[in-house]
Amino acid sequence: MPSAEPAPRPRVAIVGRPNVGKSTLFNRLVGRRHAIVDDTPGVTRDVREAPAQLGDLAFTLLDTAGWETAGGEVLEARMRRFTERAIEGADAVLFLIDARAGVVPMDEAFARWLRRRADKVVLVANKCEGRAGTTGLGEAHALGLGQPVPVSAEHGEGLSDLHEALSRHIAPMPDEPEPDPDAVIEEVDPSRPLLLAIVGRPNVGKSTLLNRLVGEERVLTGPEAGITRDAIRVEWAWQGRPVRLVDTAGMRRRSRIDEKLETAAVADTLDTIRLADVVVVVLDAENMLEKQDLAVAGHVIEEGRALVLAVNKTDLLAPDRGLATRAWKKLSDRLEASFAQVRDVPTVGVSALTGRGVDRLMPAVFETYAIWNKRVPTPKLNRWLREVEALHPPPLAKGRRIRLRFMSQIKTRPPAFVLSASQADELGDDYTRFLLNRLRADFGLPGVPIRLTLRRPKNPFANRAPKR
Repeated sequence: MPSAEPAPRPRVAIVGRPNVGKSTLFNRLVGRRHAIVDDTPGVTRDVREAPAQLGDLAFTLLDTAGWETAGGEVLEARMRRFTERAIEGADAVLFLIDARAGVVPMDEAFARWLRRRADKVVLVANKCEGRAGTTGLGEAHALGLGQPVPVSAEHGEGLSDLHEALSRHIAPMPDEPEPDPDAVIEEVDPSRPLLLAIVGRPNVGKSTLLNRLVGEERVLTGPEAGITRDAIRVEWAWQGRPVRLVDTAGMRRRSRIDEKLETAAVADTLDTIRLADVVVVVLDAENMLEKQDLAVAGHVIEEGRALVLAVNKTDLLAPDRGLATRAWKKLSDRLEASFAQVRDVPTVGVSALTGRGVDRLMPAVFETYAIWNKRVPTPKLNRWLREVEALHPPPLAKGRRIRLRFMSQIKTRPPAFVLSASQADELGDDYTRFLLNRLRADFGLPGVPIRLTLRRPKNPFANRAPKR
Protein backbone atom coordinates (compact mmCIF):
# COMPACT_ATOMS: atom_id res chain seq x y z
CA MET A 1 0.00 0.00 0.00
CA PRO A 2 1.24 3.54 -0.70
CA SER A 3 2.53 5.38 2.34
CA ALA A 4 0.31 8.06 3.86
CA GLU A 5 1.01 11.69 3.09
CA PRO A 6 3.06 13.33 5.88
CA ALA A 7 1.08 15.68 8.09
CA PRO A 8 1.58 19.34 7.19
CA ARG A 9 3.96 21.21 9.44
CA PRO A 10 2.49 23.74 11.87
CA ARG A 11 2.93 27.36 10.78
CA VAL A 12 4.69 29.90 12.98
CA ALA A 13 4.64 33.60 12.03
CA ILE A 14 7.20 36.15 13.24
CA VAL A 15 5.56 39.58 13.57
CA GLY A 16 6.35 43.00 14.99
CA ARG A 17 6.95 46.59 14.01
CA PRO A 18 9.75 47.40 11.52
CA ASN A 19 13.40 46.84 12.49
CA VAL A 20 12.96 44.75 15.64
CA GLY A 21 14.97 41.81 14.24
CA LYS A 22 12.29 39.59 12.65
CA SER A 23 14.44 38.59 9.66
CA THR A 24 17.45 37.95 11.91
CA LEU A 25 15.39 35.56 14.05
CA PHE A 26 13.97 33.98 10.87
CA ASN A 27 17.48 33.27 9.56
CA ARG A 28 18.55 31.95 12.98
CA LEU A 29 15.69 29.43 13.18
CA VAL A 30 15.86 28.41 9.53
CA GLY A 31 19.59 27.77 9.96
CA ARG A 32 20.88 29.83 7.06
CA ARG A 33 20.60 33.25 5.53
CA HIS A 34 17.26 33.24 3.71
CA ALA A 35 16.06 36.81 4.29
CA ILE A 36 17.90 40.07 3.57
CA VAL A 37 18.85 41.76 6.85
CA ASP A 38 19.68 45.46 7.15
CA ASP A 39 19.39 48.27 9.69
CA THR A 40 17.01 50.10 7.36
CA PRO A 41 13.38 49.73 8.54
CA GLY A 42 10.93 48.03 6.17
CA VAL A 43 13.37 45.76 4.32
CA THR A 44 10.92 42.82 4.33
CA ARG A 45 7.73 43.49 2.37
CA ASP A 46 6.32 40.10 1.38
CA VAL A 47 5.66 37.09 3.59
CA ARG A 48 8.62 34.73 3.21
CA GLU A 49 8.41 31.14 4.45
CA ALA A 50 10.87 28.29 4.96
CA PRO A 51 11.09 25.03 6.96
CA ALA A 52 12.62 25.55 10.41
CA GLN A 53 13.45 23.51 13.48
CA LEU A 54 14.02 24.35 17.14
CA GLY A 55 15.01 21.27 19.11
CA ASP A 56 12.28 18.67 18.59
CA LEU A 57 9.88 21.25 17.13
CA ALA A 58 9.62 21.27 13.32
CA PHE A 59 7.48 23.94 11.65
CA THR A 60 7.09 26.24 8.67
CA LEU A 61 8.37 29.68 9.66
CA LEU A 62 6.92 32.88 8.17
CA ASP A 63 8.87 36.15 8.08
CA THR A 64 6.47 39.09 7.74
CA ALA A 65 6.69 42.77 6.93
CA GLY A 66 6.88 45.26 9.78
CA TRP A 67 3.39 46.06 11.08
CA GLU A 68 2.34 49.63 10.23
CA THR A 69 -0.71 51.67 11.25
CA ALA A 70 -1.31 53.02 7.73
CA GLY A 71 -4.66 52.44 6.03
CA GLY A 72 -6.06 52.67 2.49
CA GLU A 73 -4.16 51.37 -0.53
CA VAL A 74 -0.67 52.74 0.14
CA LEU A 75 2.16 50.18 0.09
CA GLU A 76 2.46 50.04 3.90
CA ALA A 77 -1.25 49.25 4.23
CA ARG A 78 -1.03 46.44 1.69
CA MET A 79 2.00 45.03 3.53
CA ARG A 80 0.02 45.15 6.78
CA ARG A 81 -2.85 43.17 5.24
CA PHE A 82 -0.41 40.45 4.14
CA THR A 83 0.99 40.30 7.69
CA GLU A 84 -2.49 40.06 9.22
CA ARG A 85 -3.43 37.27 6.80
CA ALA A 86 -0.27 35.36 7.83
CA ILE A 87 -1.25 35.72 11.49
CA GLU A 88 -4.76 34.39 10.87
CA GLY A 89 -3.37 31.27 9.15
CA ALA A 90 -0.63 30.59 11.71
CA ASP A 91 -0.72 28.03 14.54
CA ALA A 92 1.59 30.18 16.67
CA VAL A 93 2.75 33.81 16.49
CA LEU A 94 6.09 35.16 17.75
CA PHE A 95 5.50 38.85 18.55
CA LEU A 96 8.90 40.57 18.63
CA ILE A 97 9.73 43.81 20.37
CA ASP A 98 13.10 45.58 20.56
CA ALA A 99 14.04 45.35 24.25
CA ARG A 100 16.83 47.90 23.85
CA ALA A 101 14.41 50.51 22.48
CA GLY A 102 11.69 49.58 24.98
CA VAL A 103 7.96 49.41 24.29
CA VAL A 104 6.89 52.15 21.86
CA PRO A 105 3.36 53.26 20.89
CA MET A 106 3.37 51.09 17.74
CA ASP A 107 4.14 48.01 19.86
CA GLU A 108 1.19 48.89 22.10
CA ALA A 109 -1.13 49.35 19.10
CA PHE A 110 -0.07 45.99 17.63
CA ALA A 111 -0.44 44.30 21.04
CA ARG A 112 -4.04 45.56 21.34
CA TRP A 113 -4.82 43.97 17.96
CA LEU A 114 -3.05 40.72 18.93
CA ARG A 115 -4.76 40.35 22.32
CA ARG A 116 -7.86 39.03 20.52
CA ARG A 117 -5.61 36.15 19.38
CA ALA A 118 -3.58 35.90 22.59
CA ASP A 119 -4.09 32.12 22.84
CA LYS A 120 -1.47 31.59 20.08
CA VAL A 121 0.87 34.54 20.72
CA VAL A 122 4.35 34.24 22.26
CA LEU A 123 5.80 37.61 23.29
CA VAL A 124 9.53 37.75 22.47
CA ALA A 125 11.86 40.51 23.68
CA ASN A 126 14.72 40.62 21.19
CA LYS A 127 18.19 42.22 21.54
CA CYS A 128 18.49 41.15 25.19
CA GLU A 129 22.22 40.34 25.01
CA GLY A 130 24.00 41.49 28.18
CA ARG A 131 22.08 44.08 30.18
CA ALA A 132 21.02 46.12 27.15
CA GLY A 133 17.38 45.00 27.18
CA THR A 134 16.62 45.03 30.91
CA THR A 135 14.33 48.09 30.80
CA GLY A 136 12.39 46.97 27.73
CA LEU A 137 11.97 43.48 29.16
CA GLY A 138 10.27 44.96 32.22
CA GLU A 139 8.02 47.20 30.10
CA ALA A 140 6.92 44.22 27.97
CA HIS A 141 4.84 42.78 30.84
CA ALA A 142 2.40 45.67 30.43
CA LEU A 143 1.44 44.55 26.90
CA GLY A 144 -0.93 41.93 28.34
CA LEU A 145 0.45 39.03 26.31
CA GLY A 146 2.02 37.03 29.11
CA GLN A 147 5.60 36.52 30.21
CA PRO A 148 8.09 37.89 27.60
CA VAL A 149 10.83 35.52 26.41
CA PRO A 150 14.24 37.28 26.36
CA VAL A 151 16.35 36.36 23.31
CA SER A 152 19.15 37.68 21.15
CA ALA A 153 18.46 36.58 17.58
CA GLU A 154 21.82 37.91 16.41
CA HIS A 155 23.84 35.98 19.00
CA GLY A 156 21.57 32.91 19.35
CA GLU A 157 20.84 33.48 23.04
CA GLY A 158 17.59 32.45 24.76
CA LEU A 159 16.55 29.81 22.22
CA SER A 160 15.96 27.18 24.91
CA ASP A 161 13.44 29.50 26.61
CA LEU A 162 11.84 30.17 23.21
CA HIS A 163 11.57 26.41 22.63
CA GLU A 164 9.77 25.98 25.96
CA ALA A 165 7.30 28.77 25.20
CA LEU A 166 6.66 27.58 21.63
CA SER A 167 6.13 23.96 22.68
CA ARG A 168 2.92 25.06 24.43
CA HIS A 169 1.46 25.86 21.01
CA ILE A 170 2.83 23.21 18.64
CA ALA A 171 3.53 19.52 19.19
CA PRO A 172 7.03 18.00 18.92
CA MET A 173 7.95 15.79 15.99
CA PRO A 174 6.88 12.14 16.42
CA ASP A 175 9.61 9.60 17.03
CA GLU A 176 10.74 7.77 13.92
CA PRO A 177 9.51 4.13 14.02
CA GLU A 178 12.11 1.39 14.03
CA PRO A 179 12.47 -0.13 10.55
CA ASP A 180 10.95 -3.60 10.09
CA PRO A 181 13.66 -5.83 8.58
CA ASP A 182 11.00 -8.11 7.03
CA ALA A 183 9.01 -5.30 5.44
CA VAL A 184 8.97 -4.89 1.65
CA ILE A 185 10.73 -1.66 0.73
CA GLU A 186 8.85 0.28 -1.93
CA GLU A 187 10.55 2.48 -4.46
CA VAL A 188 10.56 6.12 -3.37
CA ASP A 189 9.39 8.53 -6.04
CA PRO A 190 12.50 10.58 -6.84
CA SER A 191 10.51 13.48 -8.29
CA ARG A 192 11.21 16.83 -6.75
CA PRO A 193 9.69 20.27 -7.30
CA LEU A 194 10.76 22.03 -10.47
CA LEU A 195 12.49 25.21 -9.32
CA LEU A 196 11.07 28.00 -11.50
CA ALA A 197 12.52 31.49 -11.08
CA ILE A 198 10.70 34.57 -12.38
CA VAL A 199 13.14 37.40 -13.13
CA GLY A 200 13.29 40.65 -15.05
CA ARG A 201 13.54 44.42 -14.78
CA PRO A 202 11.59 46.28 -12.05
CA ASN A 203 7.86 46.76 -12.63
CA VAL A 204 7.45 44.38 -15.59
CA GLY A 205 4.82 42.34 -13.71
CA LYS A 206 6.78 39.44 -12.17
CA SER A 207 4.79 39.30 -8.92
CA THR A 208 1.47 39.77 -10.74
CA LEU A 209 2.38 36.85 -13.02
CA LEU A 210 3.18 34.61 -10.04
CA ASN A 211 -0.15 35.46 -8.39
CA ARG A 212 -1.98 34.77 -11.66
CA LEU A 213 -0.27 31.37 -12.02
CA VAL A 214 -1.17 30.17 -8.51
CA GLY A 215 -4.66 31.70 -8.65
CA GLU A 216 -4.40 33.79 -5.48
CA GLU A 217 -2.56 36.79 -4.08
CA ARG A 218 0.57 35.16 -2.64
CA VAL A 219 3.05 38.00 -3.14
CA LEU A 220 2.68 41.75 -2.80
CA THR A 221 2.01 43.73 -5.99
CA GLY A 222 1.36 47.34 -6.90
CA PRO A 223 2.28 50.20 -9.24
CA GLU A 224 5.42 51.03 -7.26
CA ALA A 225 8.64 49.70 -8.82
CA GLY A 226 10.88 47.53 -6.66
CA ILE A 227 8.30 46.21 -4.16
CA THR A 228 9.90 42.74 -4.07
CA ARG A 229 13.29 42.66 -2.34
CA ASP A 230 13.77 39.11 -1.07
CA ALA A 231 13.44 36.10 -3.37
CA ILE A 232 10.01 34.79 -2.31
CA ARG A 233 9.39 31.03 -2.70
CA VAL A 234 5.88 29.69 -3.22
CA GLU A 235 5.13 25.94 -3.24
CA TRP A 236 2.61 25.07 -5.96
CA ALA A 237 1.51 22.23 -8.22
CA TRP A 238 0.71 22.41 -11.95
CA GLN A 239 -1.37 19.49 -13.23
CA GLY A 240 -0.17 17.42 -10.28
CA ARG A 241 3.51 18.23 -10.81
CA PRO A 242 5.21 20.02 -7.88
CA VAL A 243 6.67 23.44 -8.68
CA ARG A 244 8.58 25.82 -6.45
CA LEU A 245 7.95 29.31 -7.84
CA VAL A 246 10.47 32.01 -6.89
CA ASP A 247 9.57 35.68 -7.29
CA THR A 248 12.70 37.84 -7.39
CA ALA A 249 13.67 41.48 -7.08
CA GLY A 250 13.82 43.55 -10.26
CA MET A 251 17.28 43.79 -11.80
CA ARG A 252 18.44 47.20 -12.98
CA ARG A 253 21.69 48.08 -14.70
CA ARG A 254 24.61 47.96 -12.29
CA SER A 255 25.38 51.65 -12.94
CA ARG A 256 21.92 52.58 -11.61
CA ILE A 257 22.18 50.59 -8.38
CA ASP A 258 23.17 53.00 -5.62
CA GLU A 259 21.62 51.46 -2.51
CA LYS A 260 23.08 48.70 -0.34
CA LEU A 261 19.65 47.06 -0.07
CA GLU A 262 19.18 46.89 -3.82
CA THR A 263 22.66 45.44 -4.23
CA ALA A 264 21.77 42.69 -1.72
CA ALA A 265 18.44 42.05 -3.48
CA VAL A 266 20.11 41.69 -6.89
CA ALA A 267 22.72 39.32 -5.39
CA ASP A 268 19.81 37.25 -4.02
CA THR A 269 18.27 37.17 -7.52
CA LEU A 270 21.56 36.05 -9.10
CA ASP A 271 21.82 33.22 -6.55
CA THR A 272 18.25 32.19 -7.39
CA ILE A 273 19.09 32.03 -11.12
CA ARG A 274 22.16 29.90 -10.40
CA LEU A 275 20.08 27.36 -8.46
CA ALA A 276 16.99 27.34 -10.72
CA ASP A 277 15.97 24.67 -13.20
CA VAL A 278 13.99 26.97 -15.50
CA VAL A 279 14.10 30.78 -15.52
CA VAL A 280 11.23 32.83 -16.92
CA VAL A 281 12.51 36.26 -17.95
CA VAL A 282 9.55 38.65 -17.99
CA LEU A 283 9.61 41.41 -20.63
CA ASP A 284 7.42 44.49 -20.98
CA ALA A 285 5.50 44.26 -24.29
CA GLU A 286 5.70 48.04 -24.77
CA ASN A 287 9.48 48.08 -24.45
CA MET A 288 10.85 44.63 -25.25
CA LEU A 289 14.44 43.49 -24.94
CA GLU A 290 16.13 46.57 -23.62
CA LYS A 291 19.84 46.29 -22.93
CA GLN A 292 19.12 45.15 -19.37
CA ASP A 293 16.70 42.46 -20.59
CA LEU A 294 19.46 41.10 -22.80
CA ALA A 295 21.90 41.19 -19.87
CA VAL A 296 19.51 39.23 -17.63
CA ALA A 297 18.74 36.62 -20.30
CA GLY A 298 22.45 36.38 -21.14
CA HIS A 299 23.25 35.68 -17.49
CA VAL A 300 20.66 32.88 -17.44
CA ILE A 301 22.31 31.29 -20.49
CA GLU A 302 25.82 31.67 -19.02
CA GLU A 303 24.63 29.85 -15.89
CA GLY A 304 23.34 27.03 -18.09
CA ARG A 305 19.71 27.36 -17.00
CA ALA A 306 16.71 26.58 -19.21
CA LEU A 307 15.25 29.88 -20.46
CA VAL A 308 11.68 30.91 -21.30
CA LEU A 309 10.67 34.46 -22.25
CA ALA A 310 7.29 35.76 -21.06
CA VAL A 311 6.23 38.95 -22.85
CA ASN A 312 3.86 40.59 -20.37
CA LYS A 313 1.27 43.35 -20.86
CA THR A 314 0.34 42.15 -24.36
CA ASP A 315 -3.17 43.47 -23.66
CA LEU A 316 -1.71 46.95 -24.23
CA LEU A 317 -0.70 45.97 -27.78
CA ALA A 318 -3.97 44.27 -28.72
CA PRO A 319 -5.90 47.38 -29.91
CA ASP A 320 -3.17 48.30 -32.42
CA ARG A 321 -2.29 45.42 -34.76
CA GLY A 322 0.48 47.42 -36.44
CA LEU A 323 2.15 48.17 -33.09
CA ALA A 324 1.89 44.51 -32.06
CA THR A 325 3.44 43.32 -35.35
CA ARG A 326 6.34 45.77 -35.04
CA ALA A 327 6.93 44.80 -31.37
CA TRP A 328 7.10 41.06 -32.12
CA LYS A 329 9.34 41.64 -35.16
CA LYS A 330 11.69 43.72 -33.00
CA LEU A 331 11.81 40.91 -30.43
CA SER A 332 12.53 38.25 -33.05
CA ASP A 333 15.33 40.29 -34.65
CA ARG A 334 17.01 41.04 -31.33
CA LEU A 335 16.83 37.45 -30.18
CA GLU A 336 18.42 36.23 -33.40
CA ALA A 337 21.19 38.83 -33.20
CA SER A 338 21.92 38.49 -29.47
CA PHE A 339 21.45 34.77 -28.77
CA ALA A 340 22.69 32.98 -31.84
CA GLN A 341 24.17 30.31 -29.54
CA VAL A 342 20.71 29.53 -28.06
CA ARG A 343 18.29 29.43 -30.97
CA ASP A 344 14.50 29.24 -30.73
CA VAL A 345 14.12 30.36 -27.12
CA PRO A 346 10.44 29.70 -26.29
CA THR A 347 8.53 32.98 -26.11
CA VAL A 348 5.01 33.28 -24.72
CA GLY A 349 2.86 36.41 -24.87
CA VAL A 350 0.82 36.91 -21.70
CA SER A 351 -1.18 39.45 -19.76
CA ALA A 352 -0.66 38.77 -16.06
CA LEU A 353 -3.32 41.38 -15.28
CA THR A 354 -6.12 39.79 -17.33
CA GLY A 355 -4.84 36.19 -17.48
CA ARG A 356 -4.69 36.16 -21.28
CA GLY A 357 -2.11 33.64 -22.57
CA VAL A 358 -0.94 32.60 -19.09
CA ASP A 359 -2.23 29.05 -19.66
CA ARG A 360 0.45 28.62 -22.37
CA LEU A 361 3.36 29.48 -20.08
CA MET A 362 3.66 26.32 -17.97
CA PRO A 363 3.49 23.90 -20.95
CA ALA A 364 6.40 25.85 -22.46
CA VAL A 365 8.27 25.68 -19.13
CA PHE A 366 7.92 21.90 -18.80
CA GLU A 367 8.74 21.29 -22.47
CA THR A 368 11.94 23.33 -22.09
CA TYR A 369 12.72 21.52 -18.82
CA ALA A 370 12.44 18.16 -20.60
CA ILE A 371 14.84 19.33 -23.34
CA TRP A 372 17.25 20.64 -20.69
CA ASN A 373 17.30 17.12 -19.17
CA LYS A 374 17.65 15.31 -22.50
CA ARG A 375 20.35 12.66 -22.99
CA VAL A 376 21.58 11.39 -26.38
CA PRO A 377 22.90 7.77 -26.43
CA THR A 378 26.62 7.53 -27.24
CA PRO A 379 26.24 5.10 -30.23
CA LYS A 380 23.65 7.36 -31.81
CA LEU A 381 25.86 10.38 -31.20
CA ASN A 382 28.88 8.81 -32.89
CA ARG A 383 26.89 7.63 -35.92
CA TRP A 384 25.76 11.22 -36.25
CA LEU A 385 29.38 12.43 -35.92
CA ARG A 386 30.51 10.20 -38.80
CA GLU A 387 27.71 11.52 -41.04
CA VAL A 388 28.49 15.15 -40.19
CA GLU A 389 32.21 14.62 -40.77
CA ALA A 390 31.53 13.09 -44.21
CA LEU A 391 29.12 15.84 -45.30
CA HIS A 392 31.11 18.73 -43.89
CA PRO A 393 34.75 17.75 -43.22
CA PRO A 394 36.68 19.65 -40.51
CA PRO A 395 39.29 22.23 -41.61
CA LEU A 396 42.96 21.53 -42.34
CA ALA A 397 45.52 22.21 -39.63
CA LYS A 398 49.25 22.27 -40.44
CA GLY A 399 48.48 20.69 -43.79
CA ARG A 400 46.55 17.75 -42.31
CA ARG A 401 42.81 17.17 -41.98
CA ILE A 402 41.57 17.27 -38.36
CA ARG A 403 39.94 13.96 -37.43
CA LEU A 404 36.82 13.80 -35.27
CA ARG A 405 37.39 10.62 -33.27
CA PHE A 406 34.73 10.20 -30.59
CA MET A 407 31.86 12.07 -28.94
CA SER A 408 29.83 11.47 -25.79
CA GLN A 409 27.39 13.36 -23.61
CA ILE A 410 28.87 13.77 -20.13
CA LYS A 411 25.94 15.48 -18.37
CA THR A 412 22.50 17.00 -18.65
CA ARG A 413 21.04 20.18 -17.10
CA PRO A 414 22.26 21.63 -19.50
CA PRO A 415 23.28 19.07 -22.15
CA ALA A 416 27.11 18.91 -22.20
CA PHE A 417 29.22 16.99 -24.72
CA VAL A 418 32.90 16.08 -25.09
CA LEU A 419 34.47 15.74 -28.54
CA SER A 420 37.80 13.99 -28.96
CA ALA A 421 39.63 15.26 -32.05
CA SER A 422 43.16 15.29 -33.40
CA GLN A 423 44.61 18.81 -33.14
CA ALA A 424 41.49 19.85 -31.18
CA ASP A 425 42.96 23.30 -30.49
CA GLU A 426 42.93 24.01 -34.23
CA LEU A 427 39.29 23.12 -34.88
CA GLY A 428 38.23 26.78 -34.79
CA ASP A 429 35.16 28.64 -33.55
CA ASP A 430 33.30 28.47 -36.86
CA TYR A 431 33.39 24.67 -37.06
CA THR A 432 32.58 24.33 -33.37
CA ARG A 433 29.56 26.61 -33.86
CA PHE A 434 28.52 24.49 -36.87
CA LEU A 435 28.63 21.34 -34.72
CA LEU A 436 26.56 22.98 -31.97
CA ASN A 437 23.93 24.14 -34.44
CA ARG A 438 23.71 20.67 -36.00
CA LEU A 439 23.47 19.07 -32.54
CA ARG A 440 20.62 21.40 -31.68
CA ALA A 441 18.76 20.80 -34.94
CA ASP A 442 19.32 17.04 -35.33
CA PHE A 443 18.63 16.00 -31.73
CA GLY A 444 15.82 18.44 -30.91
CA LEU A 445 17.58 20.74 -28.44
CA PRO A 446 16.04 24.16 -29.14
CA GLY A 447 16.12 26.99 -26.64
CA VAL A 448 18.58 25.55 -24.10
CA PRO A 449 22.32 26.17 -23.67
CA ILE A 450 24.62 23.42 -24.97
CA ARG A 451 28.19 22.91 -23.77
CA LEU A 452 30.84 21.38 -26.06
CA THR A 453 34.33 20.61 -24.73
CA LEU A 454 37.14 19.69 -27.14
CA ARG A 455 39.85 17.22 -26.12
CA ARG A 456 42.89 15.74 -27.81
CA PRO A 457 43.16 11.93 -27.55
CA LYS A 458 45.92 10.69 -25.28
CA ASN A 459 49.12 9.56 -26.98
CA PRO A 460 49.67 5.94 -25.84
CA PHE A 461 53.44 6.30 -26.44
CA ALA A 462 53.86 9.61 -24.58
CA ASN A 463 55.13 8.10 -21.32
CA ARG A 464 56.93 5.07 -22.77
CA ALA A 465 60.64 4.98 -22.03
CA PRO A 466 62.87 5.03 -25.14
CA LYS A 467 64.63 1.82 -26.14
CA ARG A 468 68.30 1.63 -25.25
